Amino acid sequence: MQFTIFKSLKHPSTLMFKTNRHFIFSITSYLIILTALLTSNCNKANLDSPDHFERLFSGDMEVIDLTYTVGKTSPYWPGKRGNPFVYDTLFAHKSGAPAMGSYFVPEHFGTHLDAPIHSADSMKSVDQLTSSELFGPAAVIDVSAICSSDPDYRLKKVDILAWEKLYGKLPKGAIILMYTGWSKKWPDYNAYINEDDNGQMHFPGFSPEAAQFLINERNINGIGIDNLSVDAAIANGFPVHGIVNGAGKIQ
Repeated sequence: MQFTIFKSLKHPSTLMFKTNRHFIFSITSYLIILTALLTSNCNKANLDSPDHFERLFSGDMEVIDLTYTVGKTSPYWPGKRGNPFVYDTLFAHKSGAPAMGSYFVPEHFGTHLDAPIHSADSMKSVDQLTSSELFGPAAVIDVSAICSSDPDYRLKKVDILAWEKLYGKLPKGAIILMYTGWSKKWPDYNAYINEDDNGQMHFPGFSPEAAQFLINERNINGIGIDNLSVDAAIANGFPVHGIVNGAGKIQ
């Protein structure tokens, strides 16, 4: 799993947010890289700005590696058929260090992508998604402060409008990333699922109202979150999954 942020040394207001995380989607058995780009301005004026990759290769950008190491304690969706990361060394060096290995993970392990077919029949599977559906300007909406005191918090339409008041209207095709602060709990499985004495999990998510607003009025490409699900743990079913995947969007 990998997060990389490219920060311009000469232009500190400009960021490229890149997610480069490997996952397995067993329906199609395809390995995919999901990338989202965050810049300070998403309008056409950016076409005249220096190329981000040229600045990266010239040393004009600072690269910050936020890679997580996966292992047995890495969070995954719980259930009777859920399982942690399993690694088997196929060939080892004399020291015991693996020269080659195999691994097994469930679909909903760590960071993963839900193709539309995950929650809506007859929709696209991973292999049918185009690259244009996996790319987009990313908007990170930080609600970590309120989530620290309310683990059941659900992102509301007013939160999105408040973000737009500061940074401008969300552009078409954007990918909305809800930052809850849950990533700080990595790799503590029990902290991630946050079960109470009755076995009820507690973690934040999007509200159906917010998801519907983003689909109907902002024409986004998808949504993302830093915990186990875009639906809050206390949600009745998975309404946000249905709204987003049902519209043919990714999450």
